[in-house]
Amino acid sequence: MSQTITTDICVIGAGSGGLSVAAGASQMGADVVLIEKHKMGGDCLNYGCVPSKSLLAAAKAAQAVRKSGRFGVNGHEPEIDFAAVHDHVHGVIAAIEPNDSVERFEGLGVKVIQGAGRFTGPREVSVGDQVIRAKRFVVSTGSRAVAPPIPGLEDVSYFTNETIFDQTSCPEHLIVIGGGPIGCEMAQAHRRLGARVTILERSAILPKDDPDAVAVVRKRLIDEGIDLREGVGIARVDKDGNGIAVTLTDGDREERIAGSHLLVAAGRQPNVDGLDLEKAGVDYDRRGIKVDDRLRSTNKRVYAIGDAAGGYQFTHMAGYHAGIVIRNILFRLPAKVDTKAVPWVTYTDPELAHVGQNEAVARDRLGDKVRTVTWSFDENDRAQAERATDGFIKVVTDAKGRVLGATIVGLNAGELIQPWVLAVGQGMKIGAMASMIAPYPTLSEVSKRAAGAWYTPQLFSERTRKVVRLLQRLG
Repeated sequence: MSQTITTDICVIGAGSGGLSVAAGASQMGADVVLIEKHKMGGDCLNYGCVPSKSLLAAAKAAQAVRKSGRFGVNGHEPEIDFAAVHDHVHGVIAAIEPNDSVERFEGLGVKVIQGAGRFTGPREVSVGDQVIRAKRFVVSTGSRAVAPPIPGLEDVSYFTNETIFDQTSCPEHLIVIGGGPIGCEMAQAHRRLGARVTILERSAILPKDDPDAVAVVRKRLIDEGIDLREGVGIARVDKDGNGIAVTLTDGDREERIAGSHLLVAAGRQPNVDGLDLEKAGVDYDRRGIKVDDRLRSTNKRVYAIGDAAGGYQFTHMAGYHAGIVIRNILFRLPAKVDTKAVPWVTYTDPELAHVGQNEAVARDRLGDKVRTVTWSFDENDRAQAERATDGFIKVVTDAKGRVLGATIVGLNAGELIQPWVLAVGQGMKIGAMASMIAPYPTLSEVSKRAAGAWYTPQLFSERTRKVVRLLQRLG
């Protein structure tokens, strides 16, 4: 016989967004059921942010040894134990796992059900022989890597972000299909850990970012020995002995590249199949569940957050969505999603971070009312001390100095973007950044110096000189 559970909120998917909703709602007094068919913590903990940044940390350590000669330290080619690198990555996951565990959430008062949930009606979900009837549902099922329609791909073994971190030996030659953030990060990490690496990208790498900033990352990848192929077509993928081969096309000419392993990092797709959303009256397509600006689906009792809702596929966006949903469900506040200040970071070395409008978008909207200002890392004393002078900050404003967006490429760009997220989100003017006191010597001075440079044409103009000379004559 089936068991019926009645609750206030039923959350489907225990990734970062779902866990935030479940924990927050339960601690605020709501009855919550959380359903997860696979691993608690979702993609971010098990296959995404946590393992990838852990692998990048190991790669950065190897590169620090390799390049330490520039500081007068004995630089040499490091000896890399890839099995130990694997243990490091999974050790980090294990250290974080208790925060996302079934035991912790049950301790918070959440009823956790492990299994696949399916809608059986507008207000009902079934998991095995259990039926959950809830006042509100939150779909937080995340996304998965998708394979592009390349002939032969289905006949070969390849990595995705879900399997690349299970390796205990370094690939001899890793071919990466896809030059987005995941592709570029994994390519650089494996190159630094001893692999030969080739990136294949049909357009240009990191296409959503400022081209000038991308050029800095591109140069570093090439300088480190990555074979970067942009603007290439892929005719097919074949087995090649114990490895694989990718055939590229350039007009009538073909080129065959052989490698030991293949990583497919060519996009992601929301996990909405198998939920029987039709039975709940929820509209969706391949981009995810269709939601309004309050994250409600066509069934107003069913919300979708994170990757399942389409749009930005970032862990921090799922967390932001969780807050919007909690305000709507628990407090009946008409909280709405605002995407004007969504930051993103590609964690290559150098990092590339962005928030708001880039120069091209701003000029398309405002034309000649847009102003940009750039400041180079080689003008920053701390960057010189760290021998990390590759990069710059570019700030985009309107004619009155209101900050529209910012891009930073360079050491710790992901940390340096934070004040610009605040500036864009709050509609601040660049003068606020110019007037702050930045500790010396820090990389954060690039923000202050860039903001100050916005005023340079006015401060050092002939009009200003005339005013100063007049005031000096007056004693």
